[in-house]
Amino acid sequence: MKKPSLIADAPPGAALPERIDISTDRALDNWCRRWDVTHDQLREAVRAVGSRASDIEWHLKAGRRTPLASIRKAGASA
Repeated sequence: MKKPSLIADAPPGAALPERIDISTDRALDNWCRRWDVTHDQLREAVRAVGSRASDIEWHLKAGRRTPLASIRKAGASA
């Protein structure tokens, strides 16, 4: 069985690593998909709270009023 190459490739319910690395485009894309955020939102979260995965997740969830998927759908129909 092939292991995911990045922890961000793991299913959303999987345990988070202690720290995340967004230094590559692939890792950044994977983390953004995992948390359903934009690149800018994830970079801002890392700047605000550091690279600890649990802190980033909390920061992103605390600041979210409307799911990103809803915003995307609304923008597509406009």
